[in-house]
Amino acid sequence: MRRRIHTPPALSIFISVLLLASFSLYLSRDVFSGEESRPSPSLFRKRFSNLPLNFAVTENQYRHRSSHHVSSLGELSPDAILFPDWEVLLVLSPRDSLPSDSSDGYFCLFQNNATSPARPTGFLPFHQLVTFKCVLPSSVRRLRPFYQPILTKSPEYYWLGNDSGSPELLRWSHLAYESLSTENDVVLFAKGVNQRRDRSRPPSELRCVFGDDATKAVRTEVTISSQEVFRCRHPDEASLRRLFNGRDDERIKISLEVRQQKKVTVVPSLAYYSGPRKVTSEKGKSLVCACTMVYNVAKFLKEWVIYHSKIGVDKFILYDNGSDDGLEKVVEQLLLQGYDVKTLLWPWPKTQEAGFSHCAVYARDSCTWMMYVDVDEFVFSPSWLKSLHPSPDMLKSLLPLPRTSHGSSSSSSGLPIAQIMMRCLDFGPSNQTSHPIQGVTQGYTCRRKMEQRHKSIVLLEAVDTTLINVVHHFQLREGYRGKRLTRGEGVVNHYKYQAWSEFKAKFRRRVSAYVVDWRQESNPMSQDRTPGLGFAPIEPKGWATKFCEVNDSRLKVATQRWFRFGLDSPTGYKMAWQD
Repeated sequence: MRRRIHTPPALSIFISVLLLASFSLYLSRDVFSGEESRPSPSLFRKRFSNLPLNFAVTENQYRHRSSHHVSSLGELSPDAILFPDWEVLLVLSPRDSLPSDSSDGYFCLFQNNATSPARPTGFLPFHQLVTFKCVLPSSVRRLRPFYQPILTKSPEYYWLGNDSGSPELLRWSHLAYESLSTENDVVLFAKGVNQRRDRSRPPSELRCVFGDDATKAVRTEVTISSQEVFRCRHPDEASLRRLFNGRDDERIKISLEVRQQKKVTVVPSLAYYSGPRKVTSEKGKSLVCACTMVYNVAKFLKEWVIYHSKIGVDKFILYDNGSDDGLEKVVEQLLLQGYDVKTLLWPWPKTQEAGFSHCAVYARDSCTWMMYVDVDEFVFSPSWLKSLHPSPDMLKSLLPLPRTSHGSSSSSSGLPIAQIMMRCLDFGPSNQTSHPIQGVTQGYTCRRKMEQRHKSIVLLEAVDTTLINVVHHFQLREGYRGKRLTRGEGVVNHYKYQAWSEFKAKFRRRVSAYVVDWRQESNPMSQDRTPGLGFAPIEPKGWATKFCEVNDSRLKVATQRWFRFGLDSPTGYKMAWQD
């Protein structure tokens, strides 16, 4: 008689769980193994059967992404960068595509199954890469390392990734983030290679790397290394075709290889290569353009554009640093009114100098002179005070005349003038407690005596190949010189210290890479710091009356004469930029 073996209940449960786990691991092994094994079509359909129909991925999409970090639910896994203030920027590769229905309703799914809403932030303009932003949840901030999130429309799903095989979040402090090709070379922008403004790594220590994988790439010589700008030669097209089997060059990443003391490293990259840039301008060059970097300036933009357009700026180029205040709607209104305004998404924090360098290359074929001033800055000449109407000739009168074929005239030293520098007059809150509804030129009329900064209008073809710029003025090529205007010739009214409700926003976002971060308790005597301001966005006592050493209503009077119309009972008049 055979004896019956009695298995304890607890052991039976344990064996059942173990068998179930083993079977689950068997089903999912192809997602995480990194091997070339692929799931059968029947298994594929079964796995993705619970996804919404409008987000079903194809087997080919699955096969492509199975070599990267994805969840078994087939959601998108874009490159992701950790920005300051715990912001995460997600950039989809050229091979990824969103569902046709919408880019709304997405979430970032993180390694501990925490989620945060993913806000669509537009296209990176030069390679049409889709971007989203989300906030790193507090529960993730305690973990190390940080892994790249999954972009999903189904936040109730669990993170199924294998931490050891998942890529870490890219760090903003060490990254190649943008590139722009010219006819003769490639301009690459990268963080963390040149740590100081006044000290750059020798080009001989660098190579440009064209390829997603450094082991399978084409390398070219770096000719310029300055600030965050690196210029290198185009790769040989035949070599690219052989290496990538004719793949579209817009899908090839470009980065920097750093060689130092027998150690070779490649900077992580989000920048893509495009071939030599051929520009044809049907309209011809504009004489004067304006380039600036903006962040949440929707309420100020109309006044700035209308004013400068009427005194001679033909075209405006805005590098949008991630605005979320309806800037695009204001730009649409200006376009409908006939103003030439172009917006380029530039989400990279503290890269004002790099953005201006990019603009100097990007706009060279469409603009002769470029004015670099911010949206709270207005170019003004006392000689315009008696004019009954603004005129496009006003701004041109500040440029060197008579113009040669290069657009500049010779100075007493014999060198042509290619850059006009203007002093900044810094205006204070002028007893305002909120944004003046008639505009900054009307509301702020009290300023400091001394100036600290200078802004410029530069001849783009005279900009040095290094693209070095500091505080809104550029290093010029040999054979050109700059000219500094007197206060009687021309100044910039800088409405810098506005009503506290407006000024405190600067604590979160200062765009220049080389100015002091007010939140850090370092370098307290820097000229970039506001006198009387601490290390937190707390309104100093008596803010509304600070920085009032000179009453200066000259631009207020002139703009009232030029742009005032109608009557409005609370204020007595309206300005042309008021809705």
